[in-house]
Amino acid sequence: MRMDKFAINQPINKLSVLVAAYNEVTTIVPAVEALIPVLNSLKCEFEVIVVESNSTDGTRELLQANIQNLGISLFLEEAPKGKGSAIRLAMANMSGDVFLIYDADTEYLASDIPMLLGPIESGLTSFVLGTRHEKGRAMRVMDEHRFTPALMNIAHKFFTTLINLSFFVRLTDPFTMYKVFRSDVFKDVILVSNRFDFDWELVCKGIRLGCTPVEIPVFYKSRSFSEGKKVRFIRDPITWFVALIRFRFGSVVRNSKP
Repeated sequence: MRMDKFAINQPINKLSVLVAAYNEVTTIVPAVEALIPVLNSLKCEFEVIVVESNSTDGTRELLQANIQNLGISLFLEEAPKGKGSAIRLAMANMSGDVFLIYDADTEYLASDIPMLLGPIESGLTSFVLGTRHEKGRAMRVMDEHRFTPALMNIAHKFFTTLINLSFFVRLTDPFTMYKVFRSDVFKDVILVSNRFDFDWELVCKGIRLGCTPVEIPVFYKSRSFSEGKKVRFIRDPITWFVALIRFRFGSVVRNSKP
């Protein structure tokens, strides 16, 4: 394994948990409520930053009414631009030396977070992925559908292969929600993606900047489109192809502001 440029063998001082919320009125509160006890069990300080993107189902109003109860920092977007846009706003306002992306849809378990932090604290890496891949088991299973999850699983393998061949890595799930980084990795680096191509941008730029990604298996239970899954079959794959070319061969732009 190559050396990770940003890996440091030292405890985490503060963990920033970044959450994008759009039309998640039924899941956002349970998701954060499951998160808080896990964070309280850690030995470091933490903050939970939620970015709400002007939902139409009451998510904004629910969060505003529960800011104190949930113990979150809430930032509001005027219009929904995508998960990438929301997480970029959260990153611009975080203060942790490590950040973790956490979804508002309860597809993952918050209890997996401590083991995801281990390789970063030990100095093994500065970049951890919580892989949903389990040999012999389909990643996405939707009880009311067969064709849709099968197609998504095939597409996942295809795009993962593109990443692996392009960057000479052997990842199983570069598109997982659970991405954990030392914050210094992206210090002064300009991130630009708005939708799910943001996953590509983080992975591509992280590797190019000198990270050595480590994957840790996590629990995952996919929800269906009727339950709120937001990826789009035509629009998003097109942005992924563009992102691969752009972030594999384009320059990694740094902010010139002091």
